[in-house]
Amino acid sequence: MRTISAPNLGFALGGLVGFLHFAWALLVMAQVAQPVIDFVFWAHFIGPAFRVEAFNPVTAAVLVVFTSAVGFVVGYALGLGWNWLQRPHAENL
Repeated sequence: MRTISAPNLGFALGGLVGFLHFAWALLVMAQVAQPVIDFVFWAHFIGPAFRVEAFNPVTAAVLVVFTSAVGFVVGYALGLGWNWLQRPHAENL
């Protein structure tokens, strides 16, 4: 097995998570998020429990930046963990 770049994995996961939340913010801005979330709940046998609020650009920016940062940290940690498992000592686990 090979090691991976923990920072690159962090950026990749942070970018993916940030992009998905950016797309959600666009759905909210376009006022189509409520039918989307209602469908997701319906498809999981859950009654609609949440109401989508009006779009707020500051809230959207906080959502995207925060989730991107969390995605980076999680990806970085996963990369470090993967690399640790690839070390010779991990053969005995």
